[in-house]
Amino acid sequence: MTHPNQPASSPASSPPPDLSTKLPPLIPRRKSKTQAEKTAPPPTAPPLPPPPSLENWTYLRPSRRILSKHDHDLFLESPTYTLLLSFIFGLSDSVRDTSISAIHSSDLDPIIHTILHILDSAERLISQCPPEDTGGSRFGNASFRRFIDAVEAAQDLWHHNLGFRNDPAVAEISVYLLHSFGNRTRIDYGSGHELNFFLWLLCLNRLNRLPPSTFPALVLVVFPRYLRLMRVAQATYYLEPAGSHGVWGLDDYQFLPFLFGASQLLHHPFIRPNSIHQALMLEEYGPDYIYLDQVAFVISVKNVEGLHWHSPMLNDISSAKTWEKVEGGMRKMFVKEVLGKLPVMQHFLFGSLVPAVEGMSSEEATELGGDGEEVVVMKDGMRHVHTANSWGDCCGIKVPSSIGAAEEMKKRMGAEGLRRVPFD
Repeated sequence: MTHPNQPASSPASSPPPDLSTKLPPLIPRRKSKTQAEKTAPPPTAPPLPPPPSLENWTYLRPSRRILSKHDHDLFLESPTYTLLLSFIFGLSDSVRDTSISAIHSSDLDPIIHTILHILDSAERLISQCPPEDTGGSRFGNASFRRFIDAVEAAQDLWHHNLGFRNDPAVAEISVYLLHSFGNRTRIDYGSGHELNFFLWLLCLNRLNRLPPSTFPALVLVVFPRYLRLMRVAQATYYLEPAGSHGVWGLDDYQFLPFLFGASQLLHHPFIRPNSIHQALMLEEYGPDYIYLDQVAFVISVKNVEGLHWHSPMLNDISSAKTWEKVEGGMRKMFVKEVLGKLPVMQHFLFGSLVPAVEGMSSEEATELGGDGEEVVVMKDGMRHVHTANSWGDCCGIKVPSSIGAAEEMKKRMGAEGLRRVPFD
C-alpha cells in the first residue's frame, strides 16, 4: 500500500537525450581589436638616425604631400615616420624623472640661449601688433595676421643668429617655424602647429645644430618658453582651436605637454595622476612639471568649475594608477590620433630634411574628384582631403576661443569678479 505522502511510482525513466550534436562547440573568446590595442605595449623610440651628409645637398621648400589615404599609408611605412617617432619619443625619454629645476642655465648649450632669444623676440612682436577692437567677439582677431607677417619678416635675422648666413637651408626650415605660430588665414592654432615647432627643432638637429645632448633642455627650457609665448598669442588674438573636438580632447590647443610631462613624473614619489585635482599641488609643483602646469592653465581659462565638465578626457586619465600608464597611453595617442589620422596629417609639410617618399601626391598634380570615398576640396587657398565620415572639421570649423571667452568676462566683470557657472 502506498503511503499518502509518498509519490506514486513512475514508469522507468528514459535516458537523457544526446545533445552533443546540437550544442555549438565552445570556442575561447578572442579579444576585440580595441581590447587588444588597449593591452598592447606602448611604442618605444627607434634609434635616432645620424644627421645626413649635407655635401651637395638640395634643399626644398616644404609642401603638403599627404593628399589621399594612399599617401598616408606610404607615410606610415616610411623612414620619415620612424624619424619622427625617434625624435619625439627620444625627447620624452630624455626627461624621464627630471624636473625643470634640474636644468641649470649655466649648463645650457649656447644655441639654447639663442632659441630662447628668438622666442623672446616673437613675444615682443605681439606687443607691436595689438589686437583690434572687435566689440567683444570671442573669435580670432584679425591683427594676428599682422603678427604672422612680422614673424615672417624676422625669420632671416633669427636664423642668422643661429649661424645660417645666406644659407639656402633657411628657406626650408623657416617654413616650419612660421607654421608653429598658427594659421594666418583661419586665425587658429592647435597641436598640428605645435608639431611644426618640433619639426623646426628636428631640422636643426638634422643640420647638426641640436645634438642629443641638448634634448633635455629642449623639453624643459625651450618648450615651456614656447608654451608661454603661445598662451600670450592665444590670449591676445583669441586664437580659435584648430579643429572642432575641443572639449573632448586633452586640450583645445596642445598635446605634447602631456606626453613630456608624464615622462617627467614617471616614478615621482608622491605626485600621482589624480593629483591634478588638488589646487595646491598644481600651484606648488606646476612650475617644475609641464603636465601639472598645462592642467593648471586649462583650468584657469575655463569658465566652468571641474575637469569633469570642461576636460573629461583629462579627468578620466587622472584615474590611472601610475604615470607609466599615462605616459604609455600618450605615446599610443600620438601614434594613433596624430600621426595616424589623415585629417591631421594632410597638413604635414615635407621638404628635404623631413622627406616625402616616392609615390606620394603633390599639391600641383592633385585633381578634384575620386571614387566617392575621398574628395579633395579647396579651403583657404589650400587643398584638403574630405572622407565620407570626416564632417569637414579638417578645414577648421570655427570654434569660439575659450581663452577669448575668459578674457572678455574679465574685461566686463574684473579679474576678481569672474564667476564660474556650470555651463560654458
